[in-house]
Amino acid sequence: MAAVEALRRRSVPLLFLSAASLFCIALSVTVGSVAISASDLWAVLSGGGEPLHQTLIMELRLPRSLAAFATGGLLAVAGALMQVLLRNPLADPYVLGLSGGAAVAALLSMLSGLPPFIVSIAAFGGALGSAVLVFGLSHGRGSWTTTRLLLTGVVVSSGWGAVITFMLAVGPTEQLPGMLYWLMGDLAYARSPWPALIILALTSIILLPLGRSLNVLARGPMQAAALGVAVRPLEWSIYGSASLLTASAVTTAGSIGFIGLVVPHMLRLVLGNDQRLILPAAALTGGALLVLADTLARTIIAPEQLPAGVITALLGVPTFLYLLYRSR
Repeated sequence: MAAVEALRRRSVPLLFLSAASLFCIALSVTVGSVAISASDLWAVLSGGGEPLHQTLIMELRLPRSLAAFATGGLLAVAGALMQVLLRNPLADPYVLGLSGGAAVAALLSMLSGLPPFIVSIAAFGGALGSAVLVFGLSHGRGSWTTTRLLLTGVVVSSGWGAVITFMLAVGPTEQLPGMLYWLMGDLAYARSPWPALIILALTSIILLPLGRSLNVLARGPMQAAALGVAVRPLEWSIYGSASLLTASAVTTAGSIGFIGLVVPHMLRLVLGNDQRLILPAAALTGGALLVLADTLARTIIAPEQLPAGVITALLGVPTFLYLLYRSR
């Protein structure tokens, strides 16, 4: 009976968030320079509809909305994992330099004219290399602490920012606008959303059985080890998963901030600290939030478009300050 009640407590919020995510995607698809009604949307999804509506939905708006959902979900899950690892609600892939390493590697690959598949592999390598660098430097000659890891991540992230600035300064002039928009988080040129969606789904499925271990690890490594958790392999698994998620998000939409920081923190205030619920809820909430942000970005000053990262920053800063104030 207790297990059934626990499953019900977890399923109700997830069902609500799933419905909210579908609503956000439908809203994003129907809103734009050409308004599409719900009946027209259903006609297109059913295989009919006008040719103009088919082109707008199936070739432009729906792939972009799905890419935004996948990117937001990837960043939110990565942020939730990093916050569990460091037991700090201020941790996210950007603070720890994962996104900076992925961005540097991806930009170098783009400047070299490499194909998109190689760019994705390079971004993952950059994120993983940055994770190893931060973890190794923070370890030093003794065991690492969360404070040392956060400080090392901030310094490494600043270093990646300097490298990116140097690349922008010496890069070809004709490529600068695209690079700048990509660094600000632009979904206008997002490629196929399916690789990011597949990675998000597979990672979520793989991480769900680790929910209990993550709950124990959140209480501290010593207590986790005392309860039989293999702490070091689990920590490196978290780092590798966060690196893969961050690299996939960066290669899909560039650098988008505050999703991985605000969403897990907000969900823990509302839903508690059970990772079996937080991780799938973060994927749904982060995806829905970025879909709404991208919808605002392409409609608020239409026909001009803003990078989605600008909207997430404008929404994320006051939201996070309010959450900090509320959780005094």
